[in-house]
Amino acid sequence: MASRWMSGWFVAALVSATFDGNAFAASDLVEKVQANLDAGQTAKAAPVAEAWLSEAPDDEGDTMSKILEEVLAANEQYAASFDKGDLPMPPARGFAVLTCMDARLDPAKYAGLSEGDAHVIRNAGGRASDDAIRSLVISYKLLGTREWFVIHHTDCGMETFTDEAMRGLLACSLETSTVDESGWHDHGAGPGSTEGDYIDWLTISDNAQSVVADVRRIREHPLVPDRIPIYGYIYDCKSGRLIEVPEATKASKAS
Repeated sequence: MASRWMSGWFVAALVSATFDGNAFAASDLVEKVQANLDAGQTAKAAPVAEAWLSEAPDDEGDTMSKILEEVLAANEQYAASFDKGDLPMPPARGFAVLTCMDARLDPAKYAGLSEGDAHVIRNAGGRASDDAIRSLVISYKLLGTREWFVIHHTDCGMETFTDEAMRGLLACSLETSTVDESGWHDHGAGPGSTEGDYIDWLTISDNAQSVVADVRRIREHPLVPDRIPIYGYIYDCKSGRLIEVPEATKASKAS
């Protein structure tokens, strides 16, 4: 038997497959096993892998419990020095942002916000859905915002599927799907649900045009006054910059 019974790439592939594509700290396992291999200690490599795998979460519930603990610990640290309990309800800087829920976007950082500064409304794609407009109307009518931003972003997941694709995936099963070069794929055993057929998923085929469409919809909504300017931008995930969509600016000025 060869002394190096696993190479690093094989270990990584093993871990990735074990966790159905969601490698659980795979680099930790690769590092530990490879260290034994490099030292010529083949016999110790397999037990390291087995021990590590036995400590990995058995199911999603275990993982979520770990996440819950981390969130509560972070909150304790935040609350320990919290000094903003007297902030008023209306946003101090008088504006609102409608943007995507994508985890790579941090509106507080890219727009220079602190607690109490502005309303931030988020959904998949940052789309002007009925519920987003509900929030914007409350934002101005009751809480006094005077300017609004619609901010989409590059490399948005909403560009990777269609309404029909989403409905098909949900009809197959309610398990998490995977994606590759050919698109999204369902691997669940089912059952799924056809309830997705009744939802407008507001997918995106053209990023800039989706910003224009959302600004125009908000601008033309009967509950939105003409006096509120609406700015349309795309956040560049590579540079962190906000890029204006000129056509959205024009749509905002139309009445």
